[in-house]
Amino acid sequence: MNSVSKRTFNLVLGGIMVAMATVLGFIKVYEAPYGGAITVCSMLPILFYSYRCGLKWGLGAGLVHSVLQLLLGMSALRGLSVGTLVGSIFLDYILAFTVLGLGGMFRGKIKNDAVAFTLGGFVAMMLRYFCSFLSGWILWADVVNDAPYMQEVIAAYIPALSNLTGTTLAVVYSLVYNGVYMIPEIILTCVVGFLLVQFAGKQVLDKPKQA
Repeated sequence: MNSVSKRTFNLVLGGIMVAMATVLGFIKVYEAPYGGAITVCSMLPILFYSYRCGLKWGLGAGLVHSVLQLLLGMSALRGLSVGTLVGSIFLDYILAFTVLGLGGMFRGKIKNDAVAFTLGGFVAMMLRYFCSFLSGWILWADVVNDAPYMQEVIAAYIPALSNLTGTTLAVVYSLVYNGVYMIPEIILTCVVGFLLVQFAGKQVLDKPKQA
């Protein structure tokens, strides 16, 4: 495959993977009350694309995907202050979805493709979780502390933390709230991704060297 054909192939595949990720994002197993959901492996297409075509292409696809997610989620941003709006756009959308493009970071560094893909995907998805955690902690701390029922929720699940207030409450709440939907999806995606590469690796990873 010459350079022009390779570029065309990568662009077409990237468009398909972004579209697939967007469609899978609408299939929700569980939807959290204030944003976030467990979907049917909606992060997997971007992770796969990064692993197959390289980090440069993966990050580009992740960025395009982030813009689409932002456009689809605009209604959730209404009424926010300018600072919170800018922060949410960056942490909850642009950065959170772009980092999925790092999924191919271990291609060629670990001999077993299934392990390399799963580990790279895990790290990339944990980075997305970290972005969501930062958003909940930094941007929504005031909301958490102004809502007494937040403390009740923490107390119900972790009684030992029932007296938390201020920054500590915001940190714990963000970890728990975002973890409720992110951790199950990370586990599901790792399992499906590992099986996909393990049993269909030659078919889905037949590609030129990483860019």
